[in-house]
Amino acid sequence: MAVDTAITELFDAAPAGPAHPLDPLSGAEIERAGSIVLASEYSTSTLRFVMISLAEPAKPASLTFDPADAPPRQAFVVAYDGAEKMIYEGVVDLGVGEIVGWTPVPGRFPSYLAEHMEGVEKVVVEDPRWQEAMRRRGITDFDLAMVDPWPTGYYGAQDHYDNAPLLCRPLTFMRSAPGEHGYARPVEGVIVTFDLDAMQVVDVEDHGVVPLPRYAGNYEERFMFAEGNRPAFTQFRDDLKPIEITQPEGASFTVDGHGVSWQKWSLRVGFNPREGLVLHQLSYTDRGVERPIMYRAALSEMVVPYGDTAPTHWNKNVFDMGEVGMGLMANPLTLGCDCLGEIFYFDGVVNDSMGNAVTIPNAVCMHEEDYGIAWKHTDFRTGVVEVRRSRRLVISFIATVGNYEYGFFWYLYTDGNIEYEVKLTGVLTTGAIAEGEKPRYGNLVAPGLYGPHHQHHFNVRMDMCIDGPDNSVYEIDSVPEPDPALNPHSNAWITRETLVESEASGGRDWEFSTARYWKVVNPSKLNELGSPVGYKLMPRDVVPSMLQEGSAIFDRARFVQHNLWVTRYDPAELYAAGNYPYQSPDAQGLPEYVADDAPLEDTDVVLWYTVGAHHVVRPEDWPVMPCAYIGFMLKPVGFFDGNPALDLPPSAAACHCAPGSCSCAGHGHGGHGMPAVEHADAELN
Repeated sequence: MAVDTAITELFDAAPAGPAHPLDPLSGAEIERAGSIVLASEYSTSTLRFVMISLAEPAKPASLTFDPADAPPRQAFVVAYDGAEKMIYEGVVDLGVGEIVGWTPVPGRFPSYLAEHMEGVEKVVVEDPRWQEAMRRRGITDFDLAMVDPWPTGYYGAQDHYDNAPLLCRPLTFMRSAPGEHGYARPVEGVIVTFDLDAMQVVDVEDHGVVPLPRYAGNYEERFMFAEGNRPAFTQFRDDLKPIEITQPEGASFTVDGHGVSWQKWSLRVGFNPREGLVLHQLSYTDRGVERPIMYRAALSEMVVPYGDTAPTHWNKNVFDMGEVGMGLMANPLTLGCDCLGEIFYFDGVVNDSMGNAVTIPNAVCMHEEDYGIAWKHTDFRTGVVEVRRSRRLVISFIATVGNYEYGFFWYLYTDGNIEYEVKLTGVLTTGAIAEGEKPRYGNLVAPGLYGPHHQHHFNVRMDMCIDGPDNSVYEIDSVPEPDPALNPHSNAWITRETLVESEASGGRDWEFSTARYWKVVNPSKLNELGSPVGYKLMPRDVVPSMLQEGSAIFDRARFVQHNLWVTRYDPAELYAAGNYPYQSPDAQGLPEYVADDAPLEDTDVVLWYTVGAHHVVRPEDWPVMPCAYIGFMLKPVGFFDGNPALDLPPSAAACHCAPGSCSCAGHGHGGHGMPAVEHADAELN
């Protein structure tokens, strides 16, 4: 871990202590797990490690964690033997140094290994068939090539496990000079089929020559103002004044290992190669009583289907988490750039394919942000003003998956709200088109260059625990009063609650006309008004899926067919598209999880919510995309007896003032240099 600013000494002084059962594996633990496997009877010369992560203990054990009686630390190992074409799942007891479980998983392919990401480009560029396709386009300097190893997807029997090795279908881009932006010059029409087991090219398809786009699309400082860049700029802005975030007394949060306390919130921060950031045991202390809200929350899967029929685009349907790994792709974050203020960082520790630990410094950023007013009221009769400032705790990480960057942010607010946000940026995956033509299934971003239509669907798994594990889920619709006798003025409306009774009815969809939301309640815990305590899931950025029945991706990504799924807790059910979606033809994950139609009333429930980005590309998205923001919110509904932010202290005299005594703290200015105006008391007409 790493810490910025004056809080360093405070955290360095904390005792080490035993690992909490939910702490992510340390580098030493990862390497111990790898060494135990490599020294075992299961090891072969072709066995590689896909992911080594914490084997989370059973939920009751971690809820009652006692340092003197901790459950054993265990590692969950996913390994792949390319020679056998077999995945193995293992559980390694790190304390006794033994493998306590080793299970083959036939018929499935793993996500990428680290060596796949690094080795494909070199092999492709040396292939004579690929070189000949480049020469047909007038390309002879192969050192300028960028070859992106796109997951192959599944498009017929030829891709089936029984008929094919582990495949990818790399796409080629060509820089105009060393270090320049390669996505500005896609090589259209050339598709490579690549055997990842043998690390060799299987086939090179050439669907015809399309001219390379002629303009650069550079965003790096050293290239940005060169002639011929699109869009054309001549200098950086020179009128931005500094914004400095300071907390003279330090941050308001405390950190003990991976445990975090902030305001009345407490939680544990986890990290693993597949999901990246994981939150555990999220609770809120309400007037001295710690009240659980969520046991575990993390991204469960995402898929990016493209809507272009061109040969190099129609088969782009990537499960960026299940086929690649969000934690593996996490960025080291930088103070003042990725995160601003008094920052605490958690390192991310993952593995390479040989079982070595790889530390991603500063993978998770945590800091506080001022968030405007929390609440305010002015009594116009007395002139008394009460206002409080809101702030939020931000816990985030950013992953680069090929051309795209995804920022994943959890926000905790002083009023009990919880927000999840995805920030999408990075670079479009581009296509070339003859100048003067317009693409049917995308939009131009520069002459001869376009971005295909596509969507992003992110599914977040939330293991709810509202004042305890036994919860129920209701769908809430607002509808006009149906009884005319009760609605003489035609203005009345009511809320209608529908219990989600079982998993068969657990696939739910948002409805605009009824302002639909969902509520998780604890039927056995009532507030002082006699209603069950709860939290509601407030939809935002609801995107209808463009996936069409009959497409290859339709079954593979069935989780996008509902905005919300509700299941009964099962520790083995973690991923919306299943454990191993790579090159898989079938509907894994949520369709399988709900098949037993488990009852959902007054039990341990899990929410799976999908939020989407509908990307009709625009010129302003080139050459690097401004952030797009999507997400959702969880808000207390009857969980508290009133406004939980009522006890926020005034932050300045101006936040609590009597008539005539109010003023604005800070450096206030009126428009165009005029002094700020204070209004005298006035009668309201």
